[in-house]
Amino acid sequence: MIKVFAHISPDTDAVGSAILWSWYMNTHGSQKATPFVLGTLNKETSFVLNKWGVVEPELLSGIEKGDEVVIVDTNNPQELFPNINEAKIVKIIDHHKLFGGLETSGPIEVILKPLASTASVIHDSIGDVGDKLPKDMAGIMLSCILSDTLAFRSPTTTAHDKDIAEKLAKQLGIDIQSYANEMFSAKSDVSDFTDMGLLHMDSKKFPVGDKNIRISVIETTTPASILARKDGLVSAIKEILTKETDIVDVLVFVVDIFKEEATVLTYNQFTKDLVATSFGVTVSSDTEVLPGIVSRKKQIVPALKLP
Repeated sequence: MIKVFAHISPDTDAVGSAILWSWYMNTHGSQKATPFVLGTLNKETSFVLNKWGVVEPELLSGIEKGDEVVIVDTNNPQELFPNINEAKIVKIIDHHKLFGGLETSGPIEVILKPLASTASVIHDSIGDVGDKLPKDMAGIMLSCILSDTLAFRSPTTTAHDKDIAEKLAKQLGIDIQSYANEMFSAKSDVSDFTDMGLLHMDSKKFPVGDKNIRISVIETTTPASILARKDGLVSAIKEILTKETDIVDVLVFVVDIFKEEATVLTYNQFTKDLVATSFGVTVSSDTEVLPGIVSRKKQIVPALKLP
């Protein structure tokens, strides 16, 4: 049995892509597969699975040497188990830049495409099957694309992503914007998340110069409710820094989906200087609004440079 999973701190595209590829292997392949998640689901993802009647994948706490795995929605070893290179990686399907660091025992198929979601990459990889998906899988695929593109607001969106989404929505008989707003409303309900849980909901480590920085993104339609918890978030950041000795700091971006802007927490001198240097702004308080910034992959990470 092949284990299919994405990155730690899974989002809708990560979970949905693992489900989609497992379904495809089980229905159109010669090997059986099971989807897994590497962390707690966010509210949007739980809403999506419930909406389309799909069972939440089991939490995978680790892998054994020689386990056969397919990795989706990441190729960054920092987002996977520390012993990931002991597994037998049989395929990687992703839409992020090539990070390097993963090792395989032999040649494998790697599918990397410059599309806005891994679900879009999967759609293209399964050929005609992608045009004849059952309702639940079509719903999952559409949800992944809408989530990662913020309903086409993100600069990562391509015309091809939009075409796939519109075709799926037509098949399902649903209005894209109405459904996307339902998803984003579910995502914005974080009242039962701890401050630490909020920071880890969508969080990844990236090298910036010679340092590692954790970048947490909180996408919401109600940014004020998140920013009201600023003191608690800063306390949680300090706790993270005592545990994760391989990072120098945590950057937190609260993305307003509707206004299409991000508010970044600039709670100490390092984050103030980093944001000022990276985005060409003058930082004078403990938050800074960055108009037009919504994408970690395309707008945040490429801009970051050490002061």
